[in-house]
Amino acid sequence: MTAIGIDVGGTKCLGVALDDTGAVVAEVREPTPSAPELVWLLARMWGDLGGNAPLGVGLPGLITPAGVVRASPNLRGARDIAVGPGLREMLGAAVYVDNDATCAALAEWRVGAARGSRDALMVTLGTGIGGGIVMGGRLQRGSHGFAGEIGHMMVERGGLECVCGRRGCWERYASGSALRTLSGGRSGEEVFASFLAGDESSAAVVSEWAGWIATGLASLTNICDPEVIVLGGGTVDSVGPVMEEVREKFSRALYSPEHRTHPRLETAVLGARAGAIGAAMLTEPGIGLP
Repeated sequence: MTAIGIDVGGTKCLGVALDDTGAVVAEVREPTPSAPELVWLLARMWGDLGGNAPLGVGLPGLITPAGVVRASPNLRGARDIAVGPGLREMLGAAVYVDNDATCAALAEWRVGAARGSRDALMVTLGTGIGGGIVMGGRLQRGSHGFAGEIGHMMVERGGLECVCGRRGCWERYASGSALRTLSGGRSGEEVFASFLAGDESSAAVVSEWAGWIATGLASLTNICDPEVIVLGGGTVDSVGPVMEEVREKFSRALYSPEHRTHPRLETAVLGARAGAIGAAMLTEPGIGLP
């Protein structure tokens, strides 16, 4: 074992241990606790995965280069939580902390669906929506480490209230939570089972959800002009059945679609493990921010 990575989501934490070939040799899952208990849980997961190895952690929200969570709407009680410093003191090990979607982007770019590209976007659809950006062959973190908060770009002025306190954020319309809202409280699994069985009301819900996904992807493409966009996160399996509809709506939503090369839309090869594998990759020299 050479590295341990833990991906912290809105509802669960997934940890993996990688061997020297990059293969996953151990995995643990735990429910996501409230923020004050997070450092303790991450330390325990590190031990359950064997310990005695550098640790990378992917966290949702605004994460500073020092590993402090400034704000995270989908993580209960998260405000100025010193995850990186706390873990370093508790474990006495090398610890690297970054945004969870940035970690997923790193993994999919290095060994997944965006492998070989210089310009790629990662969009994670889960409880909320996160983003990771690779431009010119480099991860982009922004001047304060906060780049990629794409779920909180406004897609409808005065729209639905978001957990961040604003209205009209993209994640209120295109996340896994949004799908539940659009369907009247049904889970994604229920919606897609009905959709695949030919239920017309479910087909309407899925079409609307696909449209909202495409709307955000078109805006991101107009800004970044990526070669590939990878869709991942907790709802990645649900995205599969509607990818063709997303692609169609996406192509129509682009600026001047007939005069440009369209980015490839791919689903994450690494699935729900992408964030944890990318977190472990933070421990490689020159990748993570200690």
